[in-house]
Amino acid sequence: MVQIPGGKFLMGSPAEEEGRDSDEGPQHQVTVPGFFMGKYEVTQAQYQAIMGNNPSNFKGEKRPVEKVSWNDAVELCKRLSQKMGRTYRLPSEAEWEYAVRAGTTTPFYFGETITTDIANCNGTKTYASGPKGEYRQQTTNVGTFPPNAFGLYDMHGNVLEWCQDDWHDSYQGAPTDGSTNVQKLLRGGSWDGYPRNCRSANRNGFFPDASLNYVGIRVVWVVA
Repeated sequence: MVQIPGGKFLMGSPAEEEGRDSDEGPQHQVTVPGFFMGKYEVTQAQYQAIMGNNPSNFKGEKRPVEKVSWNDAVELCKRLSQKMGRTYRLPSEAEWEYAVRAGTTTPFYFGETITTDIANCNGTKTYASGPKGEYRQQTTNVGTFPPNAFGLYDMHGNVLEWCQDDWHDSYQGAPTDGSTNVQKLLRGGSWDGYPRNCRSANRNGFFPDASLNYVGIRVVWVVA
């Protein structure tokens, strides 16, 4: 786990950002208390140790677990909490974006563009001034590519990561009364996603029982 210091940041993307979707606005300031977040996506070995199975399509102990639903991810956090005697959960969407940005305001934590030399994504398309690159068509071991300033790996690409929040089609429309939407939030892009889909502000929503080979988990430790 990596300690993430608390702070304020501008959540969402500016209107002029290339590849921006309407659900990334309006931009708004968010205050995030400090927390601890997984340095890596949950690996297949870790998932096997807690859940007793490995649903992944691309097998490898150090690869991220995939084909896990939001329901599976919540159950993992529950069992991990029981085993470790402290509370683990999925990150909130605000925590996730604050963590990936690590103080940056650019589309990616390493700058204005992305290449497949620094993230596992679908390089058959380009973003901004970046070149085309490799399309690996599978996951890679966690920690293969450079971390951000907080020390977090694979926040862009490899597998999409479940968040605890419900998905809404804009921040303007998100309810504040606890009412729910059917779909749950996913962040981070994947090995199969184009570069634009790996941006810090990019959002996805899937049904909580969906299990896909480009979707995984990263956990947060709740400090009492």
